[in-house]
Amino acid sequence: MSPMIQKHKLVSRAQQAEEEAEERSVKDALALSPKLIYEVIRREGEEELARTQRSLIWSGIAAGILISLSVLGEAIFRTYLPDTPWRYLVENLGYSLGFLAVIMGRMQLFTENTITTVLPIMQEKTWKALMSMLRLWAIVLSANVVGAFAISAMFVFTSALPAELMPAIEELSRHATGMGAAQGFWRAIPAGIIVALIVWMLPQADEAAFFLILTFTWLIAAGDFTHIVAGSVEMAVLVWQGELGAGPAIFSFFLPVLAGNIFGGTLVFTLVAWGQVRDDVEKNGEQG
Repeated sequence: MSPMIQKHKLVSRAQQAEEEAEERSVKDALALSPKLIYEVIRREGEEELARTQRSLIWSGIAAGILISLSVLGEAIFRTYLPDTPWRYLVENLGYSLGFLAVIMGRMQLFTENTITTVLPIMQEKTWKALMSMLRLWAIVLSANVVGAFAISAMFVFTSALPAELMPAIEELSRHATGMGAAQGFWRAIPAGIIVALIVWMLPQADEAAFFLILTFTWLIAAGDFTHIVAGSVEMAVLVWQGELGAGPAIFSFFLPVLAGNIFGGTLVFTLVAWGQVRDDVEKNGEQG
């Protein structure tokens, strides 16, 4: 073999290796496309829908208990920081603690399911799938509320917390539950959108997941938006103390905030997210 031919083959192999490297780079870039993010969340939703009732209940109760760290963290900052204009922005970092524990701990939080378990329904479009989703929603929400009432009972009826924290917890609880039904509903919509956005961004967050959750859940608190599970801890504190009756708790706070979170997470964000991948998903389904 002549040196010229050998040199030509070496150049061709180098070009081929370079083209293969470029192709891999393109594929890696495409790996974070909206379609793939949708598929990751859809499969996660299918796994959640297939979980046993027992595991959903215990995971939901754990989430309801640990979300209380949001109320506790915010109360600690409010109690011990000086009363200055900037305290509001700093104290709301405490609100992120419960969400960090629940989301990174992979526990069942109702507002996450307003996108995770809805995406499989968008593709299947069957009554069976819809009923499975509603079953999961009912189980997880009930379990979250049970956990919220259990931990708030410990706050109110035991000496688990330092006495100086309770005034801040009560103040936060009165504010969260005292907005009125209409305002609670509208303030809940952005919170539902933000939680759904967190779920949508997590598959590509990798090491930044901690800061992603920290930043966007801080935004919920700083924006004075309402969240049904964290708010249930605050609602339960006042219920246990006899300051908030069952009627106002349910009809002025719980149901309006629940409706707002569902509207924001499902009817706003999830439908928009589905809209951008629908053509690709349905096209692949027809080809399959």
